[in-house]
Amino acid sequence: MRILVTGLSGFIGSSLGPLLEARGHEVRGAGREVGALDAAFRGCEAVVHLANIAHASVAPDLLWRVNVEGTARAAQLAAAQGVRRFIYVSSAKAHEPRDAYGRAKLAAEEAIRRVAAGTALQPVILRPPLVYGPRVRANFLALMRAIARGWPLPLASIDNRRSLVYVGNLCHAITACVESAGAAGKAFFVADGAPVSTPELCRAIGDAVGRPARLFPFPPALLPFERLTGSLQVDDSALRRELGWQPPFSFAEGLRATADWYRGTNGGRR
Repeated sequence: MRILVTGLSGFIGSSLGPLLEARGHEVRGAGREVGALDAAFRGCEAVVHLANIAHASVAPDLLWRVNVEGTARAAQLAAAQGVRRFIYVSSAKAHEPRDAYGRAKLAAEEAIRRVAAGTALQPVILRPPLVYGPRVRANFLALMRAIARGWPLPLASIDNRRSLVYVGNLCHAITACVESAGAAGKAFFVADGAPVSTPELCRAIGDAVGRPARLFPFPPALLPFERLTGSLQVDDSALRRELGWQPPFSFAEGLRATADWYRGTNGGRR
């Protein structure tokens, strides 16, 4: 199958491309700009759309322009070129959006469905929680760096539940959505497995990097980082039941691979 992956060189795309090729697919990249992609879509049977802004710390108009309008344009190009399957990697935050990022992701999902209505395009939505793995950035990298450097963290008192997904598991789920006829028109959550608390995550990262997490108690209500203190659980049973998907990597294996990458970047300094 000829598959176009927008954002092929990014965090998720750089893991997805080799996996699709290993399964015998022809992979075509399209970068992050969707303005001049008509030729890139031509002749493709499936599109995996990854080229979105992955955080909310940008101007709201830019977030909307890229994540909503850019995604709608990609779906329009796909429909016009006769693409059959359009996989959009959305976010668990789209389920009950509480910030601009979640609202933009939900709006992008709705735009794809509107474009697909009355056409041969088959949309598939994947809603991952926090994605980690080699080349991870932002909060997860900062947390791994702090633990690896032995910094004390005020996270011992947090009692929450957060789902996560290793990038290798997410890419296998994307592949299942590309290849399975039963995925057409559906939306799925995806995760490694059981959710973990922030203290559990810190200790697991400590095990992976070979340095125990130094956690001390502090009132969670006074902590400024909601992404670490709040809960976000997803139920991916539909993906497992309907597509027969199982994560090929355990949570511990995903963290070890991430820690190996981190050590290979000179302690995260590059």
